[in-house]
Amino acid sequence: MRRFATLVFLLLFTIPFGVSISGCSKKTAAVFCNGGDTGPVVGQVATINLQPKIFGISLNFAQIGQVSSPAAIDCKGTAVTVSGYTYATFLPNGQPDMTIADVQPTTGRLCAGTWNRNTGGGIADFTTCNPTNKSGTVYVVANGNGVSSNPLPIFIHPVVTNVTLGALSTDCVHDPATNCSPAAFITQTSTCAQTTNGNGCCAVPVPPPAAAVPATGCVSQFVTSQLAARVLAGDGANISCQVGHLSYAPQTASVVTIDQNGVATAQQPGSTVITANIANAGSSAGFFSTCPPVSIALTATVGTGNSTSVTVNPNNVQPINAVATDTNGTVLTGLALNFESTTPTTIPAASAASVTPVFPGAAAITAVCQPPTCNPSPFNQIGLFGNGKAITSNPVLVTAPGVNSTNLYIASTNSFYLVPVDFTQPQLGNPVRLPYQPNSMVISNDGTSIYMGSSFELMTFSATTNSIGAQDTTVPGTVIAISPDGTTLVITDPIRQFVYLYNTKGSIQTQYGGVATHAVFSPDNSTVYITLGDYNSSTGVTTPNNTLLVHSTFTGWYQTTSSQSTSDVAIGVPSVGAFFGGNPTTARSYCPVTTIVGGAAPTTSSTTTNLFYPDAGVLGPQTDRIATTNDGLHLLGATVTPTPTLTDLAIGVPASSTAAAAPGLPIAACPGQTPITTPQKFTTNTVFTGALPGVTASAITGVFPTSDSKIAFVAYQGSGAVVPTYTPQPTGAGTLSSIPLSTALGTPIAPIVGVVSADNQTFYAGTTGDNAVHLITKQSDGTYKDTTTPLAPKLPDVNGNIVAPNLLVQKPRKSTS
Repeated sequence: MRRFATLVFLLLFTIPFGVSISGCSKKTAAVFCNGGDTGPVVGQVATINLQPKIFGISLNFAQIGQVSSPAAIDCKGTAVTVSGYTYATFLPNGQPDMTIADVQPTTGRLCAGTWNRNTGGGIADFTTCNPTNKSGTVYVVANGNGVSSNPLPIFIHPVVTNVTLGALSTDCVHDPATNCSPAAFITQTSTCAQTTNGNGCCAVPVPPPAAAVPATGCVSQFVTSQLAARVLAGDGANISCQVGHLSYAPQTASVVTIDQNGVATAQQPGSTVITANIANAGSSAGFFSTCPPVSIALTATVGTGNSTSVTVNPNNVQPINAVATDTNGTVLTGLALNFESTTPTTIPAASAASVTPVFPGAAAITAVCQPPTCNPSPFNQIGLFGNGKAITSNPVLVTAPGVNSTNLYIASTNSFYLVPVDFTQPQLGNPVRLPYQPNSMVISNDGTSIYMGSSFELMTFSATTNSIGAQDTTVPGTVIAISPDGTTLVITDPIRQFVYLYNTKGSIQTQYGGVATHAVFSPDNSTVYITLGDYNSSTGVTTPNNTLLVHSTFTGWYQTTSSQSTSDVAIGVPSVGAFFGGNPTTARSYCPVTTIVGGAAPTTSSTTTNLFYPDAGVLGPQTDRIATTNDGLHLLGATVTPTPTLTDLAIGVPASSTAAAAPGLPIAACPGQTPITTPQKFTTNTVFTGALPGVTASAITGVFPTSDSKIAFVAYQGSGAVVPTYTPQPTGAGTLSSIPLSTALGTPIAPIVGVVSADNQTFYAGTTGDNAVHLITKQSDGTYKDTTTPLAPKLPDVNGNIVAPNLLVQKPRKSTS
């Protein structure tokens, strides 16, 4: 009875439980690709892809390669995981073959020959690729889950030693190129009938989709060209048809784009090396040139027309129109032009081809196609077809009317103090004690930072908080210049005999041996011209010598010499070069003199040598200090030898009986290409030379034109108690005059330093004698006079004696009235 009860219990509980499990269990129903109830199932492998499926893999004899990982998908295109693949090689007729190329069956590792198998001696299989030196094409197929991949072509050939871009082949038997290769026909509708001489080529070349890249010239923007290469083995044999499909890549991607068929489309001006990828390695194969601009026409929209001069109120946007054409007359688009302003403090130029004055003033705006950002080239091909050289537009003169106030900063090389002056306030600012006596002072164009050199450190002064900022003891010396964007200082250390390009964030960018005397940056910050001198450690005096130094972001440091000592440097307007003070006054062009190596007519395989910053043919009267005017028409200079004299060199070609005048510096493209290009010349004419009235001077300390090019002031060491002025004219001689200095604070002797306000309303002159700063202000009739009471900064030396202010910088600020 007990056994029966137990059996009943098991039947009641065990059996129903088991029944409930089997009754509720379900199996996922198969989903068929066709939506029906038979056929391939979603989630099962339908296709296996091996890449690059069309162009395959190229291998030298005995080279080891690797098949790319297969990609398996189902009938819906969804990726499917395959636990493992097997690989095999086949001839084009489908027969298995391991004598041309072999593949490791489980990993897809390739051998251009035959893998070792069953070698013995403990040597693992598939570790040594034994060359068979058999050329040909085989196909690798991967199999997984019962599905085979597409056949992947493998091209086996002798070791490639040279790949050269050139003309398309028209004779596939005797002069084959890659356009004769069977691989070139893979994407074509036509078929390849091979030659009978065994070179592996098609009997006729593939029809090209575009003309061949010219061998003796450049290609205009957006024009397509077909690349072709000749591939040679070590014994010199042409194996262009055995290596499979070549892929090409430009070293400079902005110059040209190249598709999978080797069709090159010219993009931005410039030239570049083309690399051909073959046998899993890149080889420099040739050169491609997109035609450079030969002219850039710059205008401003005025009403319904365009003009090269415009008046724009502060804070108003003025669009600038730039039209660039290349050597074939094609209008270029999308150029990476640098828009430059000669007065970025008041009228900065935007990269978006517009001008928005922030303060009243005047400026010349130019556009430059400047390597390496525009029209670049390999260094050994600078000048080939015009690439690698800068092209500058005509200037557009912009005037922003009105007046502004000024923040003036006054210091002395003989005092530890700096006095800030805010002309919106009724009194001078409080003197600021400096760590050391400054020997130089510059201000950034944005007006935020003042940099002062000293024998012990570089001092940074905040012009927004009127306080000392960073101090850097690693760069003692003199601050010679600051770049327009405020990021780079030129500092020279006469003790260590170095010239530094110093990043204002606190590090030396680069350095060069020598002692600098003067320096000037191009408006786009890319180039700085530096004059050097000989330092006398016993006297502390640096005497100018004949060494010139240039640093460019494109070519780096470049040192050259002139035939005489150079005493000063001024940038050209536009910045196509620089002028140098000395006896005589000279100039250098930014257009290098290019020589085609070998002297033959240039081709895409030519190389060049260049003489950078060549002499521009200017031989002007002696000058000690020089300055160019913003209108680009004058180089003004002054000297004390043999007597204090001012000179006006008019820039440009004067009118003649057969030709109209061509004022200003040469613009557009550098001189054209021949086996040796001719140097670019700057034409100047001395239109005025005159003695500085009432001046006895031992040195000229500066020539200061206003930004509107209407007047220039001269500072000097000596005596005379006047400020010499010169009013240039668009053509012909100007007028030399002088302004008596005010005696309101004592007896002035000489203006030893000066700075012009941004709105050209005031010339601030630091003077000896009364140790003051005089305000030479513009009157209602347009003349300048010293009628305002001078400033008395009262800078003390270490003994408490008041010294002359010989360091001045200014920045504009908005007027409060």
